[in-house]
This record gives sequence, C-alpha cells and structure tokens, in this order.
Amino acid sequence: MTLWQFARAQRLGLIPGPDVAGDRWSAAVFDDALDRIDAIRQAVGAMPDVGAVRAEEHLAERFNMTVHSGTAAELARRGHLSVVGDHKGHPLYCGLTLENLTDRRKVERASAAGQLHMRDAAAKLLGIRESDLDHLVRAGLLTHAATARSSWNKHDVVLLYRQADLDRVTRSRRIDWAAVRATPRAAGPRSRRSAPRSGGQPDGDDGRTRHRDRPAGRPAAAPPRASTTDTVTPIH
Repeated sequence: MTLWQFARAQRLGLIPGPDVAGDRWSAAVFDDALDRIDAIRQAVGAMPDVGAVRAEEHLAERFNMTVHSGTAAELARRGHLSVVGDHKGHPLYCGLTLENLTDRRKVERASAAGQLHMRDAAAKLLGIRESDLDHLVRAGLLTHAATARSSWNKHDVVLLYRQADLDRVTRSRRIDWAAVRATPRAAGPRSRRSAPRSGGQPDGDDGRTRHRDRPAGRPAAAPPRASTTDTVTPIH
C-alpha cells in the first residue's frame, strides 16, 4: 500500500489513527488492517489526489473528449468533484471521486461553463473592446476566475475569465450592449509593441497556446483561450 493509499484509507475511516504512545499502532490494529488489506485497496481506488491539470487530462482521456482548462474547478463548484487539500496553494482534487465520475454530460457541461479565456479573448466573445471589459471589472460586474503565467515573462500573472461569467454578463439588463458595441474604436497611432493588424505574430509566435506533445490520437485537456499576443501556462 502506498503512502497516499494509506492516507486516504485513514480519511475514509478504513484504518483508525494511532492508538499507542508515540503515534504508533498496536499489533491488534495492524493485524486487523492486514486482514482487510484487499478490501481497503479496492475501497481507496487506484488514482491519487491530483491537481487541476492532471484531473482534466484524466477526464479527457477517459471520455475521449476535449476538456477545457477550468473544468476541474467547475466540477468542484457544482459539487461533482471533491477538493481534499492543496499543493503550493492550489487545490488537490480527490482521485477516488475522479475514478467514480462516469457521467459524461456532467463533464461536458462543466467544460463548457468553466472554460477560461484571456482578457482579449473574453472581450472578443462579448463583442466589446478590451477597455470596455475593464469597465465591467471596475464596476464589479465581472471578475476573473483564475490566473495563469505568461510564457513571455513567468513573473507576469494573466487574469482568466470563466465562460459562465461571460454568459451571465451578456444577459445582464444593467448594460446597454447595443450602445457599448456601437461605440467607435479608437483610431490613434499604434505602438510598436501592438499586435499586427493581420497575419503573423511578433517574434514569430503563431498566437496559439502551447502545450506539451502527446501521442497521436490521444485527447488533451484544452488550455485557456489564447491571446493574439501571448501564450500562457495555467497555474495549478
């Protein structure tokens, strides 16, 4: 039995805590657990507790579907996936719950609602300027759901917006969307650091979110919607 299996068995009450001095177990407790070892192993499952990236990769492979970054957090938000701890400040999701998650539709809905978008992609989905998106944030109508690290500068934190939050804002009656979208875009001079108007990307970047190579035919957990001028590494 691995250490994580032992810890989960204790969490599930399958193995009691130490019952003698010095945080040790008595021979009686040890022998009882040994007699039930096969049942304990079956009960604790074969998948350790994992972070969001590994959880989403597992779901993508299991259901042979695209699983967007943000799906694990969305499943937890909906009560379908347990958070059992954290690692370096980021949530750890219960491997046993992941193993027992067999409802594809729950994963599909969570992937659609939890999909994360960078600032420019979020503004494009709303049909507004990025400056208008900033107004929504300052007004408290929209807030970021997660963060990521920029591939250009690992010290830069990129804010990511959840699809369900964008959908909610779109339905808001507090916003005159026709007026917002009809506002002319600024036509002032462009800075040298601006993204190109069409075709190509600065420094040879093709604008796609990068991810590690994977075997052909194997589904992948989808990264956040990429910016036209940056790529990101999700913080999990």
